[in-house]
Amino acid sequence: MKTYKYPLYDQSNCIRIGNMLDDMWQVHKYFHEWQRQRYKDDLPYANYNAMDAHFKVLKRTTHRHWKLLPSQGVQQELMRIDKAYDRFFTKLGGRPKIKKRHKFKSVTYPGSAGWSLKNNRITLTFRKWNPKTRKWEFDRIPYTFHKHRQWHGRISQVTIKRDSCGNYWLCLTTTYTDFRPLPTTGKSVGADFGMKDAYLTLSTGEKIQHPQPLKQSLNKLRSLSKALSRKVKGSNGWWRCVRQIARLHHKISNQRKDFHWQLASKLCKKFDTIVLETLNLEGMKRLWGRKVSDLAFYQFVEILRYKCEKHKRHLEEVEQWTATTKPCSDCGFHNENLTLNDRQWTCPECGSQHDRDINAALNILRAGIAVT
Repeated sequence: MKTYKYPLYDQSNCIRIGNMLDDMWQVHKYFHEWQRQRYKDDLPYANYNAMDAHFKVLKRTTHRHWKLLPSQGVQQELMRIDKAYDRFFTKLGGRPKIKKRHKFKSVTYPGSAGWSLKNNRITLTFRKWNPKTRKWEFDRIPYTFHKHRQWHGRISQVTIKRDSCGNYWLCLTTTYTDFRPLPTTGKSVGADFGMKDAYLTLSTGEKIQHPQPLKQSLNKLRSLSKALSRKVKGSNGWWRCVRQIARLHHKISNQRKDFHWQLASKLCKKFDTIVLETLNLEGMKRLWGRKVSDLAFYQFVEILRYKCEKHKRHLEEVEQWTATTKPCSDCGFHNENLTLNDRQWTCPECGSQHDRDINAALNILRAGIAVT
């Protein structure tokens, strides 16, 4: 499957989507609390079919305004709840939690029911009450989105999302398999992750620097956070400042992802085999904190793994406890006196001059090729 994401233009009709998401959050909250109350009353767990039947009763009695909600979206939400509890019972996940209102951000339409698509306009089906006929009627509202590229394959589901900045996005999930292998180069490379001299040091001797977008925007972020603390919580100025902070974080995230995607594409075009090291990122966060999160090495590895699968490249990861820094890449001598401050060192066995990071990248490449 492949998902295409398009931004919706700023339209007055978007308030209908926001109201729908808020009502969907009420369904989400109600059924989580209902399941917990059943557990307290020593009643068995109610699966998806039981929740769906209970929802139909609620629409006729105490929660008639839920008739406005699309039935397909409600069914998908109940399936999510049922899946979360199923994972909890099989010990594959923790106890399901109730999302906060501002963190409930999406509704899904499966198949082709509840929506229609033509060019760059999507029509969503809502429901409204007609006082003349005293009946519920369908209300189809069109939305225009920025179609910056063409999707491929058959659309299997449509998801409407709302981000923390208040913007709305259209996500089209298709059956298209993105398979575009690159021509082979016959080259292999080892990459050493670093925090001081370079972000990635390749075994070819190339050093790649990270832009560190959070560090570049830290002063502006501090200024906005300070301004937020001086405002009355819940006021118009407070919400305006919250949106500004959310937009700044969104920009930082986009800058980081753009760098990672471009770097992953560059490595896949140059090399057939890429060898990386496995890091204890949680331990590194305790020591260096914000900088490790800003570099986001795990996110880069996930993007690189996707790119390698797409272009038929081989990605190998060396085990965490493999010795790569202290051994000499020429003779294999272990320099036990090497410290973190030593960026250049000479091997006492063979006399080779080594750059600390390049030497580690060469050892990572050899360890990965040996495993392969």
